[in-house]
Amino acid sequence: MPGVTPPSPFDWTDTAASLRARAGLVRTLRPRPAASDLLDLASNDYLGLARRREITEAASAAVRRWGAGATGSRLVTGSTELHAELERDLADFCGFEAALVFSSGYAANLAALTALTDRGSLIVSDAGNHASIVDGCRLSRAATEVVPHADPEAAAKALGAHRGRALVVTDSVFSVDGDAAPLADLAAVCRGHGAALAVDDAHGLGVLGEGGRGALHGAGLAGADDVVATVTLSKSLGSQGGAVLGPARVIDHLVNAARTFIFDTGLAPAAAGAALAALRLLRAEPALGGQARTVASTLHHRLTEAGLSAVRPQAAVVSVRAPSPAAAVRWAADCREAGLAVGCFRPPSVPDGISRLRLTARADLTEAQVARAVRTLLRTAPAG
Repeated sequence: MPGVTPPSPFDWTDTAASLRARAGLVRTLRPRPAASDLLDLASNDYLGLARRREITEAASAAVRRWGAGATGSRLVTGSTELHAELERDLADFCGFEAALVFSSGYAANLAALTALTDRGSLIVSDAGNHASIVDGCRLSRAATEVVPHADPEAAAKALGAHRGRALVVTDSVFSVDGDAAPLADLAAVCRGHGAALAVDDAHGLGVLGEGGRGALHGAGLAGADDVVATVTLSKSLGSQGGAVLGPARVIDHLVNAARTFIFDTGLAPAAAGAALAALRLLRAEPALGGQARTVASTLHHRLTEAGLSAVRPQAAVVSVRAPSPAAAVRWAADCREAGLAVGCFRPPSVPDGISRLRLTARADLTEAQVARAVRTLLRTAPAG
């Protein structure tokens, strides 16, 4: 009608915002400054490498030599000698035949799941898997069966009911609670049914395995012809990007079939240079992963001894339960006001509906910093 303003096609977002607010699930961006007095137990910089001089100087050197951007997709102009060097070093360090670098770990998971399955395939996915795995399953067009968390018998049952190509996918270390997948048992199940095993080792690389070579290396599965790993360069390696590791023929297939490789701009040279430097530093300082695990165990022991409910860490993530989503948000905010940055996980980010503070241990935390973090968490803990 004349004079009547039609409704906006995005009016529905106001309703969605109101629902989020009532449920205590509003998320906000909080840009951080270059330097902060906050004690960081929220980032995924497990080994404290993101600001190590060797890493930042390698990133700067890569920019000066190769430019600020990759300039194109990997199949056009986005592959440099630096990318190839990183792939060789990453595969060698982790014990795999070959590697392929992507612009993110998310893109690497999408690539592996979509390119290694088809409409006739079955993907068996752990209920606690990361969102990138969930999305990869959805995009794959394969039938997907989500099985109970860390349950090899459930995976075996799912595989036994399927005829045709199959793949079991799991995180190595689950990002919510920090618990580890039963990789050896899952590999045995896969081999008993002729299925492939894909493992997202984002939280294992740098922390688990000999010298930080990852959970698959630690489980004796690295380099197996029926195993594929995905990793991120943005956690223990202090950089950005992701990679798929596996048999050379699998990596060659991804080059030709993975849409997030073919159609995405290549990883920026600075990130490739930083990740390569981090791998070399890990070779020189193989105790870093053990130091991160020690910090995580210390945090867990002191917090549970004081009465808080926390999951025993199997890598560098310490999960501390909160009584409700609102309480978790308030707890995290109170910690921040007291100078401590922690993660806050609430539904729908957590599949079991339990809200948590998520603490990430770092290899470079001192005893005084660990003690300060524990005092702050206990002082600000909500009742119940």
